[in-house]
Amino acid sequence: MATEPGSNINCFEIAGFCFQNGSTLSTARLAYLDINPSSQKTALIITSFRGRLQSTLTFENGALQKYRIIVVALFGNGESSSPSNSAEFPDSIDYRDCVRAQRLLLEALGIKVLDIVMGFSMGGQCAYYWTAMHPEFVRNAIIICASARTSRHNYQFLEGPKAALVNSIDYIAYKSNGSGASDNPVRGLRAFGKAYSAWLTSAEWFDRELYLTLGYRSFRDWDHHVAGLNYDSWNPDDLLAKLRMWQGGDITKADQRAADQSLEETLSRIQARVLLMPCLTDQYFRWEASERESSHLPRATLKVIPSVWGHLAGFGVNGEDTEWMDREIAEFVAD
Repeated sequence: MATEPGSNINCFEIAGFCFQNGSTLSTARLAYLDINPSSQKTALIITSFRGRLQSTLTFENGALQKYRIIVVALFGNGESSSPSNSAEFPDSIDYRDCVRAQRLLLEALGIKVLDIVMGFSMGGQCAYYWTAMHPEFVRNAIIICASARTSRHNYQFLEGPKAALVNSIDYIAYKSNGSGASDNPVRGLRAFGKAYSAWLTSAEWFDRELYLTLGYRSFRDWDHHVAGLNYDSWNPDDLLAKLRMWQGGDITKADQRAADQSLEETLSRIQARVLLMPCLTDQYFRWEASERESSHLPRATLKVIPSVWGHLAGFGVNGEDTEWMDREIAEFVAD
């Protein structure tokens, strides 16, 4: 274990980590935060697609204030092992890789059971994998704006920003030049952001001009920053690695107790109590999918976030949505 100089970010290293695709990293790294380390109960919170450790919603001052909170970065997010910081990083990664590495971290920290595993978006999908891979280890799962399987509609949506990036002239040059850190393909990253931007919230969010509540002076100002500059600091291959993992999300792959079982069968075998919190207006993790999943989970609670903020409702951007989730989580963990 080590702490990065000048920060509270810890680093856990795993020698000879083997990924699902058969490739091996001589040293795999997990970046994580350890909040309230003396608390008796433990919550594992997993970062999202564009989430960093410090930007991840933890509810540490609310519903989870009495928990030891381990916030762990997904492989590919630029803090844990990723294309941007490891020349050996594999061409493809899987949520199972993340869960296996996270389990090793928890064992090293002496944690024998997870009272809660929680995540938003990709973090929620990874939390779902935890319930299927380690049913004896997880007591409760909180899944925010995510799904047990990436839908075809969700998969196809992601093809748009991916195509905008990989077909950009500067990304092609970037790959031809050996992916040097000094020549980030800004045009491609901004095209990625443009293709992604309208999906983040909802049509009603745009109609109400709610971008003004974030401090932007106009729609053009929001578009310039969120759909233009938002991805400039991201490594393109980190984004693509995580995007491919997202597209491959399917917890039927995670349960090794039975081969070729359906999604419904996999869900029915989950032992943990599960709180599903989709957003009413999420355009790619649709609340109806969570409703269907809840009907097959033995111990499910479904709470739909009543918000026009779409997928961003679960990220903590809008205070009203965050307060709503905090209340629902507090009620769930109190049972």
